[in-house]
Amino acid sequence: MTPQRITMITLAVADLTRSRKFYADLGWAEADGGNGTIAFYKTTGQFFALYSKDALVKDIGMPIHERSTGTITLATNYNSPKEVDAAFADALAAGAIAITKPAEVFWGGYSGNFADPDGHLWEVAHNPFWALDADGQIMVVA
Repeated sequence: MTPQRITMITLAVADLTRSRKFYADLGWAEADGGNGTIAFYKTTGQFFALYSKDALVKDIGMPIHERSTGTITLATNYNSPKEVDAAFADALAAGAIAITKPAEVFWGGYSGNFADPDGHLWEVAHNPFWALDADGQIMVVA
């Protein structure tokens, strides 16, 4: 078993219906297996899930403090600044909150940030030092 892996990322959301609509408006398609408290999305090599915050609290047996939401940034990478601009515009059209408009950044790339309806932070980026495969996954260069 390889310990350095992530098989699923789950975001706690206040309103699952609203969040499902937001991600559907971004073009995400739900995978089978969801229900009234969770929605699954198959990504290359892992799952992404939206989980009703109330159901998650029951599941883990403790409250979720507000400071625990939005303390990480999820990122999607694109082949060009033009694709980043389009992804950012699509997110805003779906109801995202603009955090930083896409622009050239200090590390030599191009990126912008938005928040989903629950405040989860997303980065859309073009990294000129990484190549992406046909599925949009980062290619490892040895």
